[in-house]
Amino acid sequence: MTIYAFTDGASRGNPGESGIGVILRDEKRNILATHKSYIGRTTNNVAEYRALLACLTMVDSPPVAGTCHRLVVHSDSELMVRQLQGRYKVKDPELKKHFGQVQQLLRGASFEFEIVHVTREQNTDADDLANVAINLKQAFD
Repeated sequence: MTIYAFTDGASRGNPGESGIGVILRDEKRNILATHKSYIGRTTNNVAEYRALLACLTMVDSPPVAGTCHRLVVHSDSELMVRQLQGRYKVKDPELKKHFGQVQQLLRGASFEFEIVHVTREQNTDADDLANVAINLKQAFD
């Protein structure tokens, strides 16, 4: 099965309070799984990578594990997408660490991987999840 993932990292300030959101959909666009998480104080670019790492972990976890033959990730982070496509170099030390983690997970993956840049308007559901994660953390402070 092809899984279509939508990932987003949100940061209120740069760096600032941050959250991630991930949505996995099947070929008919039915939602298979969602994830949101507050990740602390970090930059938006780090949050974007953390969302992608969460996505890759979700694909290898129940209820999706073993069903994905091709993963197409949609992200509104032009920087991350182009870095993973090899079009931009990864210069920032923190991003290099996360880039390496993504590469390691992909080397062991049992599925084909593609990453696609989309506009923010095409990624609102994942963005909403990331912001809900921040809001929930702030509600308990």
